[in-house]
Amino acid sequence: MLELAILGFLYDAALHGYELRKRITALTGHVRPVAESTLYPAIKRLEKAGLLARETQPGAGAAPRHVLSLTPDGKRELRRRLKEPAHSDISDENRWFTLLAFLRHLDDEGAQAAVLRRRLAFLEEPASFFYDGERPLSAEELDDPFRRGILTIARATSRAELTWLRDTLPSLEGNGG
Repeated sequence: MLELAILGFLYDAALHGYELRKRITALTGHVRPVAESTLYPAIKRLEKAGLLARETQPGAGAAPRHVLSLTPDGKRELRRRLKEPAHSDISDENRWFTLLAFLRHLDDEGAQAAVLRRRLAFLEEPASFFYDGERPLSAEELDDPFRRGILTIARATSRAELTWLRDTLPSLEGNGG
């Protein structure tokens, strides 16, 4: 998720590490804050793989700034990750939102629609956070008001996302899918 966010934000514009960290934190920070101890090793991995380029520029103060940008290989890798997301990128809500934030960079509407179809199929499967053996429990079956609250909120969120997916898919599939 972190590497996808780095590639996605740098696709839009070259950024120095601090600005990149601010943008990633704004996208994911409420659930997964980005520490320097995780961001900079990820940047180094992507740089070593030839996906990022680093340019040193004079800073506003005395220290120079290192500005990061995507290489052509980095742009190709971002589009590959968007077109072929892992199952966890589809099923995990935080990973899904990161993927969704950059899906516009995949310039093939049919490929975009295929990714949205995978999410739609995932959301249409019966699921719960709580089970009676193998059977998913509904909010109405729970005595615990807090667990009932989790399922009620999750159901409302899923309904909103299902509506959005069903409204968005025809426009993508009708324009080249």
